[in-house]
Amino acid sequence: MEILKVSNLKKIYGSGEAGVEALKGVSFSMRRGEFGAVVGASGSGKSTLLNCIGGLDKADFGKVLINDKDIFAMGENERTVFRRQNIGFVFQAFHLIPELNVEQNIIFPLLLDYRKPDKERVEEMLEVLGLENRRRHLPGQLSGGQQQRVAIGRALIMRPALVLADEPTGNLDSRSSRDVMDLLCKASCHYQQTVLMITHNMNLTLSADRVFQVTDGELEELGNVGKGASPL
Repeated sequence: MEILKVSNLKKIYGSGEAGVEALKGVSFSMRRGEFGAVVGASGSGKSTLLNCIGGLDKADFGKVLINDKDIFAMGENERTVFRRQNIGFVFQAFHLIPELNVEQNIIFPLLLDYRKPDKERVEEMLEVLGLENRRRHLPGQLSGGQQQRVAIGRALIMRPALVLADEPTGNLDSRSSRDVMDLLCKASCHYQQTVLMITHNMNLTLSADRVFQVTDGELEELGNVGKGASPL
């Protein structure tokens, strides 16, 4: 089942001679449960691509379909709700709410959507994250790796069709990076969620089903480098 379809995506910053074409007609698709990694030099357009796919930025031309829904055809409020219900975001910065504990940060998207948290799902998520004994801790009482695990739990708790991760291991040591990659692989394999990750670390692409490279706003697929291999 096709979860994500990107068609002829173009994004231009500025206008006239000063305009910069950040994306030049990018097209690709991903099926349910696939893990894709996007690599590229700084300024190549990979973060712009992720932001457009997630509806955080609007493309100048082209379409992004998630579960056959065109996110650019939606109004701002509709897109915000759709994004919360269908896309999970994991960023290099954790963006946790400092006044909320681990469990509260994880279930926060459910509360925004006026959903009552399912106790079994919350317990399962805490167990998967290895944070059962830290559920009452505030973010400031956690290590960087633990905070990123909380951020991943928050992204996964709604069981979104698509998970977008922008340099999720950028601020972490090697051991914490392995933990994060294991969790993203589990989201792909166990929960059958489609994961698209940006990384500058080619070693991390060993965990992906498919690897894409962005160069000067153009995307090419490098192929399958062997999912399941050690990421570090």
